[in-house]
Amino acid sequence: MADLKLTNINWQLEANGSAHHTDEYASKELIVRRGQPFSIMLNYNRTLKPEESLTFTAETGPKPSLQAKTQAVFSISSTASNGTWSAVQQSTESSSVTISIYCPANAAIGRYKLSVQPTSASRTPVGTFVLLYNPWSQGDDVFMPNNAERQEYVMEEFGMVFTGNANRINSSGWNYGQFQKGILDICLASLDKSLNYRRDPATDVSRRNDPKYVGRVLSAMINSNDDNGVVMGNWSGNYSGGASPSSWNGSVEILRKWKAAGFKPVKYGQCWVFASVLTTVLRCLGIPTRMISNFNSAHDTDKNLSVDEYYDESGNPLRMGGDSVWNFHVWNESWFTRKDLGSSYNGWQILDATPQERSAGIFQCGPASLTAIKEGDVDLDYDAPFIFAEVNADRITWRYNPTTRETKPISSDTMSIGKFTSTKAVGSYARVDVTNDYKYEEGSQKEREVYQKARTKLGRVYGFAATAERHPEFDQKPDISGTFKVDGALEIGKDVRLSLVLRNLTSEAKDIKANMTAWSIVYTRKPIHEVWKDSLSATLASEEEKRFPIKIAYAEYQQHLTSDNMLRVTALCQVEGGIEVVVERNIVLENPQLVMQVVGDAKVNEPVNVEVIFTNPLDQEVKDCTLQAEGSDLLKGKLKIEMPPLKPKQSSKVPFEIFPTKTGTKQLLVNFSSDKFTGVKAFETINVAN
Repeated sequence: MADLKLTNINWQLEANGSAHHTDEYASKELIVRRGQPFSIMLNYNRTLKPEESLTFTAETGPKPSLQAKTQAVFSISSTASNGTWSAVQQSTESSSVTISIYCPANAAIGRYKLSVQPTSASRTPVGTFVLLYNPWSQGDDVFMPNNAERQEYVMEEFGMVFTGNANRINSSGWNYGQFQKGILDICLASLDKSLNYRRDPATDVSRRNDPKYVGRVLSAMINSNDDNGVVMGNWSGNYSGGASPSSWNGSVEILRKWKAAGFKPVKYGQCWVFASVLTTVLRCLGIPTRMISNFNSAHDTDKNLSVDEYYDESGNPLRMGGDSVWNFHVWNESWFTRKDLGSSYNGWQILDATPQERSAGIFQCGPASLTAIKEGDVDLDYDAPFIFAEVNADRITWRYNPTTRETKPISSDTMSIGKFTSTKAVGSYARVDVTNDYKYEEGSQKEREVYQKARTKLGRVYGFAATAERHPEFDQKPDISGTFKVDGALEIGKDVRLSLVLRNLTSEAKDIKANMTAWSIVYTRKPIHEVWKDSLSATLASEEEKRFPIKIAYAEYQQHLTSDNMLRVTALCQVEGGIEVVVERNIVLENPQLVMQVVGDAKVNEPVNVEVIFTNPLDQEVKDCTLQAEGSDLLKGKLKIEMPPLKPKQSSKVPFEIFPTKTGTKQLLVNFSSDKFTGVKAFETINVAN
């Protein structure tokens, strides 16, 4: 009788893909999820004898071993084993054998080599398959019981990014594209490029069973700071040599560029780019993940849960001491258990790929339990103090005299940090406010108790007083109050019209001098360029309120506006015989609209016409006009169209074709840029039929 030889393998891609929710991946390789069986059919050159049993070996990583659980050796058994790799013979038909292979729910994820050895023959390579986390399996650390949430946080390829400021929250679409061609391979490669893998590949691969570990590794790998990771950050306002962060519409192009460049960082990103790419990678690997936007987000560098802001006597904002308050910041939450902390800390875990502060020596952040943040348990892993401060730090305002180098406290505020913390709704494009998941109601006794609890815990570690130092000035009530009110539309190309509204809070007349400035800023509130300054003096009668109109002309700010389209207006108000008051307003200037029309019905493998219309709202010509478009299963990569200059008030209609390759609900994203406008975005939902 002839020696037994393996002639062919049928990976049963369609059946396994459907059963494992992996049929969306654009790959011809078997992709399965741990914690449930998958079937393969082995074809031999002859029928197996009864005594010819099969033994399988599955292994991953460069040095697979049984001890590290990166290698498994298992023979045919009568029933599957929940705790270990196992194989059950489902059927035998002539020379074909169908095997059901079960992979335990705590196996390391990654690409596996599978081989088989009959009793009477040598071991034969079968091929490779990819093993992912399984949110559908109750035994998996990432199990998510709600089906609608699984669909959103694992399977959805499109998301919303919320930016702007607490006064005006903007939204735009993002193409995660985790199932697009080549993305899974790049996501797996990102793990192999990490510092952990380079230092100790075998140990790193063995720890990939743990979503906590993988999430932390990827929070470092998505930024480029320590490891030539995916995206290089840039907050300078000058993005020459790369792409402006606002120009990206999705993660697919970024990840492909990273690979095409030999895994050298893609230029440039900011927080929402880091968070969006991390969403893509984590969803691709099977970890439920969503984006979180936090407004008035604190950056506390010294771990004392308070942030210090400084102004000079002219009202100019100063960058001193390292602390800052960002107009917004975007990070991630991923869903998994915390066996290291206890079951009460299971659920959403905060990860942040934006390089801000080092954690264990490198730029990584999280995972910190959302429950731990709300309860003030800042002594738990990982990076809880920094994240707690982002949503609930106290804020102290100082005036700095550069001549004497003296600082004078102006005010203390416990309620302005962490506003409108937001995420995309499940199954819609709406914004959901999740602030109450991060902290108790602002100003409530419970919120203050949690804050003091957190300060007490950190005080033990870092040696500062648990109760914040009170300056006598903070106990004085100000004589006046002030605010900036917007008068008219806030649009690029138009003058910014505001009013400084000052009110005398006392029964005595008050003489006031206000030094006012306006700066172009990036969203971290880093001042880029002064665009306007003025001062005023006035007397307010008893309890009188006065409005002082302000105009910042387009000609004053147009050359200095960054792609964030943001201005910061401040007034340092000096009251004769009283304490100073700082009035501030962060302004987001609106881009003009893009109008997109999909002409006709969309069907698979048939071209569809699209028209995009842009109208120049300015009284001057707009040059260097470019339209970019992308959409998963609608276009191959990114489409880039150069447009002619636009005269004042002129409209331009740009036609192009898309070519849908899959049925279902898809999103087409477009982005217009020019010498006067950047990041003018729109998206359209397209239902593709057979």
